[in-house]
Amino acid sequence: MKQIAIVGSQGIPANYGGFESMVENIVGENASSDIHYTVFCSGVDMPERLHEYKGCTLKYINVKANGMLSVIYDVVCMMHTFRGYDTILVLGVSGCIFLPILKLFSKNRLVVNIDGLEHKRDKWGWFARWILRFSEKMAVWCADVIIADNKGIQDYVTEVYGKPSKLIAYGGNHVIREIDPEYKARILANYGLKDTSYAVCVCRIEPENNCHISLDAFSKSDKHIVFIGNWGHSEYAKKLKKQYSSYPNIHLLDAIYDLDILYVIRSNASLYVHGHSAGGTNPSLVEAMFFGMPIVAYDCVYNRATTHEKAYYFANSDDLLSLLNQELDGTPMRSIAEENYTWKKIAQQYESTY
Repeated sequence: MKQIAIVGSQGIPANYGGFESMVENIVGENASSDIHYTVFCSGVDMPERLHEYKGCTLKYINVKANGMLSVIYDVVCMMHTFRGYDTILVLGVSGCIFLPILKLFSKNRLVVNIDGLEHKRDKWGWFARWILRFSEKMAVWCADVIIADNKGIQDYVTEVYGKPSKLIAYGGNHVIREIDPEYKARILANYGLKDTSYAVCVCRIEPENNCHISLDAFSKSDKHIVFIGNWGHSEYAKKLKKQYSSYPNIHLLDAIYDLDILYVIRSNASLYVHGHSAGGTNPSLVEAMFFGMPIVAYDCVYNRATTHEKAYYFANSDDLLSLLNQELDGTPMRSIAEENYTWKKIAQQYESTY
């Protein structure tokens, strides 16, 4: 039996984040009797410590998995993988500065999902960016298999490093579920959305997600938007909440982790707004595609690749405002999602790299 260790996520059961959802669904779709997963989890961040979950073993490291502490967290996780595993699946490049040492003293196969281009994110200072860029280099040069989650990331790896990579995206079909009509009506009423046509956006409130562009466009429109995010996370987020919370058509909701409630809000929406400009295939975009609604996305190579050029795209608030006044078709989104972004397919693609 192949022993696979997964490092780089906060852990499972998934509470927040794309990597956590990915890990939970990959291990959940594991139908092979020849593969056993061990998932390393942050003992600080996880509310309870299960020893087993969905057939895999959970091991805990007492370090936070967020921010720059993620570098230490990932390195400590890797230090526990020298023996007993056939393949190490590393998610993200935060701790990949340690990979040359792991490669030197271990015979483990290294599979690395380099995620988005973390060193280009606005939230990091120059030193953090340097560490992340160096870690990215180590990831690419040490990995036996490099995974790119988006064609744009795959092209970047080829152009910058001259290395081949395997394209494996994220899944999103876990968001579709059966909901009791009475429960749905109650949730919509609780949020004041029962008889309202609205757009929806779910994201971290950060500049690279262009929340300011989306909110500016809706502030000039009579269209409603439900904007779900971590509004107390940063000065940027707090400033936007203060600026736009008084608009009657803009509904700013704190982060929602209950997938049933999220399903109700997203399935009842008439439009999805996606402002992400950094990174590769974004989980919230893939998830939205399964609802078959029109999608307006920030115009960048990653979003165009994820939606196969079949969504609608904006570069500024005027572009978005113009799109809000048009009849948009979301029909292609569900078929693209069902063909490319189911977890069964994604899990099989990962298993082929071990």
